[in-house]
Amino acid sequence: MAQKIVTVYSDDLTGAESDEVSTHRFSLNGVNYEIDLTPENYDKLDEALRPFIEKGRKLGRTKETGRVRRGAANGPSAEEVRAWARENGYEVNDRGRVPKEIRDAFDASH
Repeated sequence: MAQKIVTVYSDDLTGAESDEVSTHRFSLNGVNYEIDLTPENYDKLDEALRPFIEKGRKLGRTKETGRVRRGAANGPSAEEVRAWARENGYEVNDRGRVPKEIRDAFDASH
């Protein structure tokens, strides 16, 4: 008997599935929170908190525990890299992680 395990990453806010979902942590009133967001929803969270972060006093970083999925924090989305790769003769899958060689080629061309 064969078994296949599929991991699906989804945005906690919208439920949208994406390979670009990343886990983000924040704290409020002594309570730590963790949320999985697409880059677009992370931008919304950052925009909403930015005025408070800029006026607040930084206390330093806390030690992170556990494994955190990280997506590309800055830079092009996987869809942008895939489109560029196809236009430049690379074979790339429609889903999943974009190979490092293709991301490196994209970065070198920009």
